[in-house]
Amino acid sequence: MSTARTVWGTGLSTTASDGTVLDAWFPELGFGEQDAEDAAAAAFTWDAFAEPDERRGVTVEFVQLSIDLDAAVASTPDAYLRLHALSHLLVRPNEVSLEGIFAHLPTVAWTNAGPMLPADAARLRPLLQRHGIQVQGLDKFPRLTDYVQPAGVRIADASRVRLGAHLSPGTTVMHEGFVNFNAGTLGASMVEGRISQGVVVGDGSDIGGGASIMGTLSGGGTHRISVGARTLLGANAGIGISLGDDCIVEAGLYLTAGTKVELADAAPTAEGRRQTVKAAALSGEDGLLFRRNSLSGAVEVVRRAGAGVTLNEALHA
Repeated sequence: MSTARTVWGTGLSTTASDGTVLDAWFPELGFGEQDAEDAAAAAFTWDAFAEPDERRGVTVEFVQLSIDLDAAVASTPDAYLRLHALSHLLVRPNEVSLEGIFAHLPTVAWTNAGPMLPADAARLRPLLQRHGIQVQGLDKFPRLTDYVQPAGVRIADASRVRLGAHLSPGTTVMHEGFVNFNAGTLGASMVEGRISQGVVVGDGSDIGGGASIMGTLSGGGTHRISVGARTLLGANAGIGISLGDDCIVEAGLYLTAGTKVELADAAPTAEGRRQTVKAAALSGEDGLLFRRNSLSGAVEVVRRAGAGVTLNEALHA
């Protein structure tokens, strides 16, 4: 992973008739400064695609810029270049400043022909229908696969992975899986649940069907949750704490930072009771099994040895 903090990008942007920049696509990008001859050649190549699209009421324009990854987001193309850097695996989640990104991402009508203003989508509906153009969503963030096709990755439902998701080779995102921007996997992983903004999942881990990982976009949370390697988050489980390597969270069990957890392996208290801690005290520790006692209903944790989960190598090759 490069330590350079400047990224350049060359590509195309889409501008609405009122001057709103709707998106930017950067098929060419890299660290540092782009070579002058390469920049000139890229300008010649991509400027040929700059043209208006009267069907959507937009103009496609050539765009070329360089940004400081540690500075606040300054424009819509700037925001898109940061999202591209994440999805092209140039940087990992939480390694780039996204301060002010929402202010520079307009709400867009995403169509199968490209972005347009929602008001124009309503106004031009008869023309759009005549050309087979359909609105697929209204959002600030587009689908990842409309801009980047990550190598060695399977995505069953493209609408559930946003641009800015960081998906390492070998990752499989099943139909009910969801990966937000500035989040993703650091190795081959199975994703059948939700990976929220700011969350990273380690190599060989499995986020089970319907499982959920808390992010930091809502609820006032500030802790950046991570999931270690070879860890299993069971079906319909959830976590508000980090998990280390080789951990298991039982299916259906939701652990928040304040969940009271009994230490099943620890010596009892002087009163003969099990020791209890908040789940936050166990955040990030390796080799833990979290489960609910079937008799008492209490959440308990036990130390375990060996791998938490072993993925199907053929499935994630």
